[in-house]
Parts: sequence; C-alpha cells; structure tokens
Amino acid sequence: MTDRGRVRPNNEDAFLALTFDANEVRYLGKIGEASLAGADFIFAVSDGMGGAKSGEFASRIAVDKIAQLMPRSFKVGAMGFATGFHDVLTEVFLGIHAELVTMAESWEECAGMGATLSLAWFTPEQMFFGHIGDSRIYHLPRDGGLKQITQDDTQVGWMYRNGKINERELRTHPRRHALQKALGAGNQFVDPQLGVISIQPGDRFLLCTDGLNDGLWDRHIEARLVAPADERSHKPEAQYLVESAVVESGRDNTTAVVVEVL
Repeated sequence: MTDRGRVRPNNEDAFLALTFDANEVRYLGKIGEASLAGADFIFAVSDGMGGAKSGEFASRIAVDKIAQLMPRSFKVGAMGFATGFHDVLTEVFLGIHAELVTMAESWEECAGMGATLSLAWFTPEQMFFGHIGDSRIYHLPRDGGLKQITQDDTQVGWMYRNGKINERELRTHPRRHALQKALGAGNQFVDPQLGVISIQPGDRFLLCTDGLNDGLWDRHIEARLVAPADERSHKPEAQYLVESAVVESGRDNTTAVVVEVL
C-alpha cells in the first residue's frame, strides 16, 4: 500500500513485489500468497528525492533496476550460498547508484536526485536484506517483539541507536530526515547495510518509507501488525498501517509492504 499523504502534491515513494528464478521475473499483485519451493521473492521500498518530479523518477529507477539485476542471482539462494548474497546485493546497489548518477549528469532536471532503498530477498530458509537511507525493514517474530533490523542513515538515527536520545526525541528532532547516505544524490560512494536473518513460519516483516514511522510509534506499528482481522475491518495489514499513519501525520508519502512467512 502506498499513499501520497495529505501534504505532498505527488508520490515519490515506490515499492516492488516480485518472484523470480534463473529464467524469468514475475511481478506480484498487491495481495497474495505463493510458494518458495521453486522461486525466490524480492520485496523493496524506495523513497525518492530531488527537484520537480525527479524524486518520483529516482525511486522508480531504483525498484525497476532490481528486476533487471536479480534473476542471474537465483542460483546463489537456491544452492544455499549464503556467503554470496553480499556480492549480489552490493552489485544491485552499485548498479542503481550508477544509473542515478548518470541520469543526474545527463539531464538538468535530474540534478541531485537520489533515493533510499530497503530490499528483502526471501529464499526458503533465509531472508537477505540490503539497505541505504532512512526507509526501514522491521522483523516481528512469531512470538512478538518488533525489531528494526535496518539502521537509519542519519546522524539522529546514530544518536538513537547509541542511547543518546529516546524515540520521542528521535521522532521530533529537526534533522531527523537529513540523510548521510543515499543512492545518487551527489554521493560518491555507496556502502549499503547488508545482513541475513533465518526465517520461520509465523515471522512477519515490514518494509516501509519514513512516512509510516513519522505517523506511528514502533509499539503502534506492532499492535497494528498483530491486530485481528475484525479490528482492522478486514483490511490487509499494509493498508491498515498506511491509513493509520496518514491519519496521524500525513506530512509525507507513506508506503508499507508486509510479508508473512506461513
């Protein structure tokens, strides 16, 4: 689910949901269920930045490039080469960055454009992730205890992780959106956060742009992820989260992708 919010004139967020093997890519609908038996899955969110509509363009480039780069990597997950994911995801992030830099240098209206990217790659036993910027990936194990597994690439995010400020101060700090890392946006080097998590039935993962956590505290995010269907009027969890965040804030574009392991 994605929503431009109540303030922004356009939506600079983009999201991706696809399944792929060594031969082809298939895009997924907004809601559905599928098996990991014969294919891997990719989910991603990206928040674009730049003048005019170049931010909208940047986030779309980021998610579209993933579909071009990932099929060649299917055998890495299929054969259990967990150590190979680092090189695969690094190549993806470098490829997107190079594309954004080229566009910015070639077209005046694209100067300075950039994007965040949070990507989750699901194989039968593990979820590999790559991240840069201040979009987020959360993990909610089946036994509860929501945890943000990506790091906000901001000075304020560093202060929060190291106990210098609390969540309230993080949410209200005037420089909470000042990025230290992003794809494109005039950055010379790309150093994404990479990691791997073992997955179990009942685990849930949330990928979201900063508009969601601008509207909802972490404890409210967890409560909505586990809310029974009747409490959320039988809306999908992602829709319920986004609509709640827009009501509470709505100052920014807001996107959520929810993945449950069955």
